[in-house]
Amino acid sequence: MDVLQAALDVSLCRAVSVTPEGASRAPLPIRAGRIGSSLAARAWRIDLRDHLIFPGLVNAHEHLHINAVPPLRRGAPFPNSYAWIAAFQAHFAEPAVAAALQRPKALRLRHGALKNLLAGTTCVAHHDPWHAALDAMDFPVALLRDYGWSYALGWPGYGPPVPSSFAATPADRPWLIHLAEGTDATAQAELDQLDQLGCLAANSVLVHGVGLRERDIDRVIASGAAVVWCPTSNHALLGRSLDPRRLCAAGRLALGSDSRLSGARDLLDEMRGVVARGELGPMQVLELATVAAARILRLPSRGSLAPGARADLVIVEDRGGDAAGSLTGIRRSDLRAVVRDGVPHIADPDFAEWFAATGVEAVPVTLDGKPKLLAAPLADPALLALEPGLEQAAGRNGRARDASLEARCY
Repeated sequence: MDVLQAALDVSLCRAVSVTPEGASRAPLPIRAGRIGSSLAARAWRIDLRDHLIFPGLVNAHEHLHINAVPPLRRGAPFPNSYAWIAAFQAHFAEPAVAAALQRPKALRLRHGALKNLLAGTTCVAHHDPWHAALDAMDFPVALLRDYGWSYALGWPGYGPPVPSSFAATPADRPWLIHLAEGTDATAQAELDQLDQLGCLAANSVLVHGVGLRERDIDRVIASGAAVVWCPTSNHALLGRSLDPRRLCAAGRLALGSDSRLSGARDLLDEMRGVVARGELGPMQVLELATVAAARILRLPSRGSLAPGARADLVIVEDRGGDAAGSLTGIRRSDLRAVVRDGVPHIADPDFAEWFAATGVEAVPVTLDGKPKLLAAPLADPALLALEPGLEQAAGRNGRARDASLEARCY
């Protein structure tokens, strides 16, 4: 089948609604970078029969600038994140770590963003001080903006102070903090401390939460707060993670990848691991990285394929069976295309006409051994050199005609 073609007939695909009902067949018009509400008479059509279209993933917790820093050698689990931070201090002296941190921060931030994009994540919550590089028009992913944050209760020397940062954050914007990242009494006491400071509210987004007890989860749900779950990082540093089921059922849980310094390679690997361990089902995991994350982070135009939403898309082959499993069970090189604002950013080579129709120069690359096309602004050799498994291939796909684009699917 010619998967991508400019055609006058109706193109076919399945747009996946993140609901218990799963996939549905419906037209998906794209106009001015957003999902449209109707089909235009004249449109450039993409034939996507035998495919599934998902909303771009939302990574609810990331440290973009440290994904190329070598991790601490694994040992006995730490009782809490503060013990891990203390152990990491000696790690800074290692040549590979020092060399990684000497790279320009702007480059490291772009690398973290590219890592996310390659795995279908189009929006990220970066939990660190803002940097001018994040405002670049061609930054690889969209970012959570206009939010408040503190780093952690037990590490006051980094980031804004807890009480003043919370007080300065509008009630309709999220306020992020690492909390209860441990298994000991120190971690278990942190929700009480946060509440005593007056910082537990409906816009509080608590990252990790491994030390939360059942009564603590009751309080989180009752307050309307939420938790961002980073299970791979938790297992690596602490030896275990939280039980996600009650928070998930209450709609108060989102998924994050943390960073490669302690966590999974990317959010797609994180999702696959959760399903493989049987902690949640495929549709539940998909929800944590789309509609739930968008709701918790107050991102109304993200995480869905509703009219008016950003046209951030992940396209995969329809393998039959459970629709959500077609995304949560695969690796990044299996993605057919990742789209931001209606424009492909990385895709299989047979999507070349889509790049050309939008006036985007596409550079041939290989991703984990598979041929792909990458939008030229992302193909900086210094950037590609930081990402294992991503290499530029010989030759280039030149700029082609401009055309209006509307992806139709049934």
